[in-house]
Amino acid sequence: MWDLLLHGGRVIDPGTGRDEIADIGVRGGRIVDVAVDLPRSEAVHAVDVTGLVVLPGLVDLHTHLGDGAGYWGLDPAPIAWRTGVTTWIDAGSAGAYTLAGLRRSIVDPSPLRVHALINVAGTGLVGRTGEHHVLENLDVDTTVAVAAAEPDLVRGVKARIDRHTVGPHGIEPLRRARSVADRLGRPLMVHIGYGPPGLAEIAPLLKEGDVLTHCATGVAAGLVFEGRPTDTLLRLRDTGVVFDLGHGSGAFDFEVFEAELAAGIDPVVSTDLHVRSIHGPAFDLPTVMAKAMAAGMDLNRAVAAATVRPARALGLDAGTLAVGAAADIAVFEIDHDGFDAVDVHGGVRRAPVRLTNTATYVGGRLLPPASAAPPPLWVPLSPAQQEAENERRERVRASVRRLDRPEDFDEPFPRP
Repeated sequence: MWDLLLHGGRVIDPGTGRDEIADIGVRGGRIVDVAVDLPRSEAVHAVDVTGLVVLPGLVDLHTHLGDGAGYWGLDPAPIAWRTGVTTWIDAGSAGAYTLAGLRRSIVDPSPLRVHALINVAGTGLVGRTGEHHVLENLDVDTTVAVAAAEPDLVRGVKARIDRHTVGPHGIEPLRRARSVADRLGRPLMVHIGYGPPGLAEIAPLLKEGDVLTHCATGVAAGLVFEGRPTDTLLRLRDTGVVFDLGHGSGAFDFEVFEAELAAGIDPVVSTDLHVRSIHGPAFDLPTVMAKAMAAGMDLNRAVAAATVRPARALGLDAGTLAVGAAADIAVFEIDHDGFDAVDVHGGVRRAPVRLTNTATYVGGRLLPPASAAPPPLWVPLSPAQQEAENERRERVRASVRRLDRPEDFDEPFPRP
């Protein structure tokens, strides 16, 4: 009856409102049954997940993909199998001139679900910053034509709007990005950071369904003042703008995030994972989910923020364990001892749990271990990052040994 049966786990699926001990039956790459005490004898492969938590495959709304294709891009394969992230959204690494390369190098060969937000700059993120300095590269007609030819891949538009990226052009790159999004009928994701432009200039160009990423950054003016969200931020909330955490290397402040949660702002949880942030302080999506819980989210809310809610933001068929859905499944151990979580400024909160992935399935198939490459030469690790990275690898290695999987996938980086 089933190709795969996961039995005995705590199934948490905010998309269907389920949180109970249940079994999940998979056939032909899709979920066909979710019920109690399904007969194991009718499964080709039955896996006992008693004592574990079974979640929809995680959906990371903000990542940067394309190993070797630009400053920020990484390969998702060595991360997905050990973190439960089955759906990856590349947030503007590729523009009109480089989208085909993203498809050939990452999207087509990958067993994962990969989508993209096309950068309004045709070059994408080839360099660290500055993609909006040459306005000739922000060709609206070309970007619309390229994106329209890839409707399943391109789910929206991305623009980084901070003083380093826009240079002397102020808000003009955002106006062009707005035009692209409107013509495509897709949402616009806007990165905020050091201004100008500030939030007051950015906000009038955002509409319902657009995404404000780095919503809990401590460096962008106009988010929180004296411990409370500004009127501008609250108006964006009331407009229906989606707030996205986008942790990254420098865009997560506990105090800002806590103030937003207290005001009823409910952000999506994403990593802004790239070749720098993967080595800390973001590390991966389960870590960022635990940080969100340290700031006040409960487990079910954090799961929703990393599954069904980002999927809905981009109209994706993902992030749920509903019958008929693709069998993208993430199985986790929960360590209730937790850990000290750190934001990008050194602020510390106690995360109530640590989420450790034990198995990740895409279309009902178990992802095998995959080796991670050392960081590129332009990303030297600090001593703290080196230590944290090696500690993480030891935790992964211990988990692999416990599950009787191959051990030689992931050698520690040499210390500098």
